[in-house]
Amino acid sequence: MNAVAERSWLRRRLWDPVLEQMRQGVTPERMALTVALAAALGLFPILGVTTILCAWVAYALRLNQPVMHVVNYAICPLQVALLLAFYRAGESLFDQPHLDLSVPMLVERFKAGPWQFFADFGRIGLQGVAVWIFVAPLVVVLVYYTARPVLRSVFARLRG
Repeated sequence: MNAVAERSWLRRRLWDPVLEQMRQGVTPERMALTVALAAALGLFPILGVTTILCAWVAYALRLNQPVMHVVNYAICPLQVALLLAFYRAGESLFDQPHLDLSVPMLVERFKAGPWQFFADFGRIGLQGVAVWIFVAPLVVVLVYYTARPVLRSVFARLRG
């Protein structure tokens, strides 16, 4: 994909939905909270769960569903890249033996038999979630306080 097409795709899929919500009266603080929570939830170390988590949190806190899901999907490559890091950190945190894992191997084993997959790797997944519980609040704070001034500036330009 060339740079012009990539910019156009990013603009259409990520930036334009955020701008549209800004025009509808959402505050920069509320938008920053939505982005921050979506970023943290999008890193949840169990594949296939983040959409449900984001939908539930957005509904419960009355946050913007479209923006929440756009950020969640945008962060998906980072989630996959960090899966093994969460699992390895969980092994260390709980002083468990190191298992030889790879994302393709995990996907293959899941496709072969979901119940056996959960029996074999459920503990590792839960240990990864435990590490995520420690990391997620840091992600929320970092993203919120980074996004808020940027969004304030964008909101001011849109209104000015």
